[in-house]
Amino acid sequence: MVKQELLEKYGLCRESIPGHVAIIMDGNGRWAKARHMPRTYGHKKGAERVKEIVRLSSDLGVGTLTLYAFSTENWKRPREEVGLLMGLIIEYLRKELRELWEENVRFYSIGDRDALPSEVRAVIEESEAETKENTGLNLVVAINYGGQDELVQAAKRLAEDFKAGKTELNQQAFEDRFYTAGLPAVDYVIRTSGELRMSNFLPYQAAYAELCFTQTLWPDFDAEQYVQALREYAGRNRRFGGI
Repeated sequence: MVKQELLEKYGLCRESIPGHVAIIMDGNGRWAKARHMPRTYGHKKGAERVKEIVRLSSDLGVGTLTLYAFSTENWKRPREEVGLLMGLIIEYLRKELRELWEENVRFYSIGDRDALPSEVRAVIEESEAETKENTGLNLVVAINYGGQDELVQAAKRLAEDFKAGKTELNQQAFEDRFYTAGLPAVDYVIRTSGELRMSNFLPYQAAYAELCFTQTLWPDFDAEQYVQALREYAGRNRRFGGI
């Protein structure tokens, strides 16, 4: 439920809140390195930050929040780091599932699940099933996700279904075969850590999204940083090709 007192506290209005925010949570490793700690420590601190941003998104009336947790390219990282990231996903969902349900949050996962460890797939499916009736914030976590691969796989499925006479060839039929089918287009992409690229994240869905790049590393991206980004969005003039 939207908390009007929080909107007033932060000087925001309901109409200025983006319907779909997507965040590239970058900078965990550099945050840890600056503190002479292993990269895995940064990932743990980053996972702790997720809870705050999810709750604030729900309270401020964001309809959908998509978080880039693990890309198809992240398998190239050291085995220990990959294992820790998978463990953090399992830990977060198991620990927070009850609270997600109580907060009326609906959980989704997007990405290729076939390559994920069986335990990760199981906890994803459990979380989706347990929260499927919820009507509040859509929390979408991109795990083993790559935007280019999503487009290729959607095109293959569309071609197969068209050949079998199951569908027409049009934009809606194409979008219906995305991982994000049924979810709204992205309004606002936020990337932490100062990098100025999209990194294969939702290239189709974010075609008309506003972009925000902040120097802040993800573990330091707190409520005030997030609200500042939302204030910046409120000041944008979205024309979608018009005048």
